[in-house]
Amino acid sequence: MNFQEPQQQSSSQPQHPQQQGYASYQHHDVIPAQQQQSANQQQQQQQQRPIEIPRIPTYQELQAQAKIREQQQHDSTTISFLPKKSSITKGKYALKDFQIMRTLGTGSFGRVHLVRSIHNGRYYAIKVLKKAQVVKMKQVEHTNDERKMLKLIDHPFIIRMWGTFQDAKNLFLVMDYIEGGELFSLLRKSKRFPNPVAKFYSAEVLLALDYLHSHNIIYRDLKPENILIDRYGHIKITDFGFAKEVTFYTWTLCGTPDYIAPEVITAKPYNKSVDWWSLGILIFEMLTGYTPFYDKQPIKTYEKILQSKVHYPPFLEPAAVDLLINLITPDLTRRLGNLQNGARDIKNHSWYTEVVWDKLYAKDIATPYEPPVAAGVGDSSLFDYYPEGELDYGATGEDPYSKYFEDF
Repeated sequence: MNFQEPQQQSSSQPQHPQQQGYASYQHHDVIPAQQQQSANQQQQQQQQRPIEIPRIPTYQELQAQAKIREQQQHDSTTISFLPKKSSITKGKYALKDFQIMRTLGTGSFGRVHLVRSIHNGRYYAIKVLKKAQVVKMKQVEHTNDERKMLKLIDHPFIIRMWGTFQDAKNLFLVMDYIEGGELFSLLRKSKRFPNPVAKFYSAEVLLALDYLHSHNIIYRDLKPENILIDRYGHIKITDFGFAKEVTFYTWTLCGTPDYIAPEVITAKPYNKSVDWWSLGILIFEMLTGYTPFYDKQPIKTYEKILQSKVHYPPFLEPAAVDLLINLITPDLTRRLGNLQNGARDIKNHSWYTEVVWDKLYAKDIATPYEPPVAAGVGDSSLFDYYPEGELDYGATGEDPYSKYFEDF
């Protein structure tokens, strides 16, 4: 399927583009007039409710509060799905087993490289984290948990990790190489997705989140940049740096401003509900090309999130609006996914009526887009270019951080 780009908008502000440019994708939903009226009434009622905006604590205040609460709750509320001491068999890997081809991405703690195994010729992605940065940013627990979670997770729409190793300065995670690039890049190129395309990608994300939640894992960083597309057009959720095993509640402030739920901003205890809020933001962005609470200043974004006033463009179909109203809501007693039936309430929503969930899980449904990549040759043409700096890998000698990463 070819995505045609709509015409450029002249304004720098978020626009509400008219539906166009997707002639190759036809869809034949019939929306009853009563359903449209119901969705419009829900939107009006939500916008008319008076909302009190509490003072937003500073980042330092939120982190201090979260640390105290996490410590108070740690011993009494955690029934772990993950082993406390690693019983995981380590992958027998070393840096000498791989040829580094190029950089696929960079971050606060290191880089992700495309590599080729010198043994089987296969291509992998290796995520490299600098130990000093991980310790300095107080991300030791998150990093160790990321490794343990990825070792135990097995789902068709979540990235697979093959093993880990370390040197005196760095941590290395060997992952599947997903050559189709980021959903973020595809969305920016397409401006926005037609209804069936957004539905397809969000349905696969929904299945992945439901799987994680069944194992008491909150993902907490859902956004297009963390969703990769494989060569067949299916998604893979990646980057578990903010994921956490939570049996009851947590308070940690983390995530990307545009996607953070209001209960996180106000330092209230939260659970899996925050992922369903983020799913709503993701669906909105895929359908419109922008996030509903965007502002250049994060503090302004937070204020808009707390107000939770969403303008739904008229080109959105009523079923989509109804779903979004019930995902992007600060009322946890109304947010779909957070109710008694969990993710089933979202799956059973009218917007997903034509989705056959078992077939989707089995990847027995045609994908709306297949990346133009050559299989098995390490094609990285869909990833942005990054300058290749000098790599300080393979360091030996004294390791001042060894006590923090014994299980790597």
